[in-house]
Amino acid sequence: MSNSFEGMQPLNPPGVPELSAIPWHTLPPKEALDRLGSQPEGLDPDEAGRRLATFGPNRLRRHRPTSAFTILAGQFTSVVVLLLVAAAVVALLLGDTLESAAIAVVLTINAAIGFVVELRARRAMEALVRYETDTARVVREGTERRIPAEELVPGDVIALSAGDAVPADARLIQVAEVRAIEAPLTGESMPASKWLEPSPHPDTPVAERDAMVHAGTVIAVGEARAVVVATGPATVIGHIGELVAGVEEERTPLERRMNALGQRLVWLALGIATVVALVGVARGVAVELMLETGIALAIAAVPEGLPAVATVALAAGLRRMARRNALVRRLTAVEALGSTTVVCTDKTGTLTAGEMTVTMVETLDDTIHTTGVGYRSGGGFTRDDDVVDPADDDVLGAVLRVALLASRSEVDMESGTATGDPTDAALVVAARKGGYQREALLEDFPADGEIPFSSERRISASFHRRPSGRYAAVKGALPDLLALCGSGRRRDGDVALSEALRETLLERNRQLAEDGLRVIAVAEGSAEPGIDDLPENLTFLALIGILDPPADGVQETVEQLRDAGIRVVMITGDQEGTALAVGRSLGIAGSDMEAVDGLALARMDSEELARAVAETAIFCRVDPEQKLRLVSAFRESGEIVAMLGDGVNDAAALKKADVGVAMGGRGTDVARETASVVLQDDRFQTIAIAVREGRVVFENIRKFVFYLFSCNVAEVFVLLAGAVSGLPLPLLPLQILWLNLVTDTFPALALAFEPGEDAIMQRPPRPADATILSRPFLRSLMFFAALIAGSTLIAFTWGLLTGSLERAVTLSFVTLALAQLFHLGNARSRHAVLRRSDVVSNPWALGAVPLVFGLQIAAVHWPPLARVLGTVPLTLAEWAGVIALSVIPALVGQGAELLQTRGGGNPREDRLPTGQGAA
Repeated sequence: MSNSFEGMQPLNPPGVPELSAIPWHTLPPKEALDRLGSQPEGLDPDEAGRRLATFGPNRLRRHRPTSAFTILAGQFTSVVVLLLVAAAVVALLLGDTLESAAIAVVLTINAAIGFVVELRARRAMEALVRYETDTARVVREGTERRIPAEELVPGDVIALSAGDAVPADARLIQVAEVRAIEAPLTGESMPASKWLEPSPHPDTPVAERDAMVHAGTVIAVGEARAVVVATGPATVIGHIGELVAGVEEERTPLERRMNALGQRLVWLALGIATVVALVGVARGVAVELMLETGIALAIAAVPEGLPAVATVALAAGLRRMARRNALVRRLTAVEALGSTTVVCTDKTGTLTAGEMTVTMVETLDDTIHTTGVGYRSGGGFTRDDDVVDPADDDVLGAVLRVALLASRSEVDMESGTATGDPTDAALVVAARKGGYQREALLEDFPADGEIPFSSERRISASFHRRPSGRYAAVKGALPDLLALCGSGRRRDGDVALSEALRETLLERNRQLAEDGLRVIAVAEGSAEPGIDDLPENLTFLALIGILDPPADGVQETVEQLRDAGIRVVMITGDQEGTALAVGRSLGIAGSDMEAVDGLALARMDSEELARAVAETAIFCRVDPEQKLRLVSAFRESGEIVAMLGDGVNDAAALKKADVGVAMGGRGTDVARETASVVLQDDRFQTIAIAVREGRVVFENIRKFVFYLFSCNVAEVFVLLAGAVSGLPLPLLPLQILWLNLVTDTFPALALAFEPGEDAIMQRPPRPADATILSRPFLRSLMFFAALIAGSTLIAFTWGLLTGSLERAVTLSFVTLALAQLFHLGNARSRHAVLRRSDVVSNPWALGAVPLVFGLQIAAVHWPPLARVLGTVPLTLAEWAGVIALSVIPALVGQGAELLQTRGGGNPREDRLPTGQGAA
């Protein structure tokens, strides 16, 4: 055989970018071969070897995954954690080893929890590699052979047949009834028919490039040969990999809010230290004493338990979500879901069942609807809400018989799996709902040949032997099938197909297609013996409408999200008609709303895109890069975006979103590995559950931030009062550390497990730019801090007047600890926690009370601990006085809430408000 490149310009490294710029789908097969310097017989081995050296192996570029050390280091990047690290270092330098060690323990626990949860994430690029094919059938020098797929080069001719995974992007040069499953790559719910005719436009979306096959897709039916035009990173799936790798991870809303909180804490600590220093200098106090006081105030200002409690709250939300089939891969994504303002979702397999289903059969008499969705379910047929038995309806029985005989898919309804063409699978399931089984039917209708579907003919036929002669079961596109039909079947007999009736059928076919249905026409008739050709004078039976239907519960979930103030936006690679039909049926878009397609998106500038994301609920025929652009546009407009998807084409958008959510069962590996959250049950309803849990988590974070800060500010008030008044320090540094790490932390941890209020999904989402410490929040916090500090200072003054300084410090220490403990009720709920159901709704809070009380008794009466903390034993009378003083803040808070509730107001609106104030 002569060299296939004889007289042609060989490809070389400068040609690599040139290949990627060529719109191969617009070129006829011969021109594509010529441009690649190839021919139908393929390359010779020597030239293939040279090209392999030029273009490199056909494999995706490997990106180094995030190391475990980097993930661990990431646990120490927040301002709050860095502030605690600084506090631990200062304490160590000043010789306060115990204080430094205690802070270090808290930081270690916090880092360990976050590290373990996030270690398994950041693996999206590894999942893309699983879409690479091990081997490929290639034609070299006219001979078909199997080689490692990574040795394919541009210009190679590959052979493909049903069930083959496509090993590289290729331009078809020979086609025999080919349909390819491209859903993971394009979002197209139905197999794409392939033919040789080039596309007219260079910017045709990938989903409409019918003359191309792409790596990562699978041939459903048919056989083909194609010339490779792109390998490895140059393929469409390789481009998606580069998009994913190029998306930088950004902080979640909670991380941004906690960072802002940490910055405020830094200024608070510095401000307090400055004030105390100035007061001390003005009063002529010794520098050593002021240094000790400054350290005590710094310790008091910083809630050392905050990072650990926040992490535990997120982990608690993670566990609750896991029980509801939402697996969280990134800890802060738990809260981010609760902040979501827009849910962008793919259609196929996310909003829809992902399994083609016959939804209606339209005969010349009427419309019969089917029940049951997908391959696994049962179901039947109804006419005007009355059950129809195909055994009693000759027309419906004939429709189901033809549908089954003319289909080639196999369906296991027990496992819900199907092989072959999904459209055929839907027809098989419909026939089974009518009581038809292929094996039994073939006993009465033995197979006697077939004509497969082709893109030119758009009809398939199955021939069978009957005592009365050869029988033909025919299905296909209505316009083509009508040309072969002379009559139509009614329940009272066959009628001639007049021109008016034909026009009516064609118009109805168009209407059903506009409603998003795939319409299959079926007919039956006699065929000439021994001749496998389409018979004429068939009898038309019915139009069958097939749809990837909305999944159960999706419409209710869309309404629930809308009630929660969250927009749902569909972003799909599917066709406009299908997208609109599904979107309107689910309430995502109104009847007058139009979709924006990929071609329109490509022409939009940034201002037009901003208007589109504000006004449009359905984007269709979009490619992976456009999905990424849309998610970026939503975020730039101030939205907090959750992106749901299950395909390779969703990966970059999943990573860019504030929260990427993948389907766990139907989802591709790359989607699952890219996402922050995986819905293990593939139910769209689970996203609403996850959003609710996210809101509960953030509300609980606000509750324990309120609790910890009011406690810590109370400590600052106590110390400042002592410093300003000239009295001795009412608290010792180790006592403050004990309060912050022990007696404050356990109640705060209990707040992380509050169950959440019933109306939490009737509130609008928090604004993206809102902070945790809003002004109403701070006012309420300061009020309760002043109450706690007042009780403590009364106890300290009482001790100074009736005993020694040690006893006074002990009284103030115990009063402050118990006042903070009883303050837990003020932090738990928007309403007074007086009813038994409210009291026992959080067993962790109930358990925290006796635990902390017992620890405080030990801090005073257990000699080893008392020596460390500098306390002395108290009498029963002193304990009674301490308890009486410490319950004052709780009584004031609960009483005010009860009075205002009875008056019709909400006493907690200023502290834990809904809407904007809740941020």
